[in-house]
Amino acid sequence: MKIDWDRRTCARKSHVTYAPDEPELRRRLRAETSLGEAWRCLRCGDFVLGEPHGSGPAEDAPLVPRGKVLRDLFILRFLAVERAVRGVFIVLVAAAVWKFSNSQDSVRRLFDENLDVFRPVFKHFHYDLDHSPVVGTIQKSFGYKHSTLALVAALLLAYALIELVEAGGLWYAKRWAEYLTVVATAAFLPLEIYELTEHVSYLKIATLVLNILAVLYIALAKRLFGLRGGRKAFEEERHSASLLEVEESAGVAAHA
Repeated sequence: MKIDWDRRTCARKSHVTYAPDEPELRRRLRAETSLGEAWRCLRCGDFVLGEPHGSGPAEDAPLVPRGKVLRDLFILRFLAVERAVRGVFIVLVAAAVWKFSNSQDSVRRLFDENLDVFRPVFKHFHYDLDHSPVVGTIQKSFGYKHSTLALVAALLLAYALIELVEAGGLWYAKRWAEYLTVVATAAFLPLEIYELTEHVSYLKIATLVLNILAVLYIALAKRLFGLRGGRKAFEEERHSASLLEVEESAGVAAHA
């Protein structure tokens, strides 16, 4: 089922109307009804009763995202939520590593005591905890120095900060955030590929695919790094969008 992004957004955020100074455009955007005047929404094209939200030259009309732009904004916000969730999770992991670095001996004793308790239970299910990769990794971490664990916690916190900054910028469709997301995500792709060579899991595969698609989509759709005309084409597209949307809403052919 095809999604009507324009009406979906208007239902959530209300309509956007504008009265241009140009008589022909103004006539096409305005209608008289038995209940009073109505103005055409610049987003969905429906007529809305009441005074327009703004007025002035057509070229000064508000830049209202429509159609594909709204879909792109939805995708950016999906990526923003994914990065926000990941950032919060990494912050929690960093806090756990920092707390562990300050109490390694007590955590080691607690782990060994619980391991002795659960060893017979797992043995009943034919699982040897003494040769478990997970248990081995945990036991190995007990040998790390406090300074090493503190550095790991700091690096995790820095990574989480990058993810949260990306999330905020992508939510508001900031161009600097799009650059940051492409560069930061691409930089970690080799590490994600290496992790897959060590151990394959559906979560790792899904994360890698999502990050590759995010890099390609943002770089191409937003014309980053000179792609598809680069920043000049992007700015020209934005500059002409207001007048173009007024013309389209009025049923007038857009200028070339």
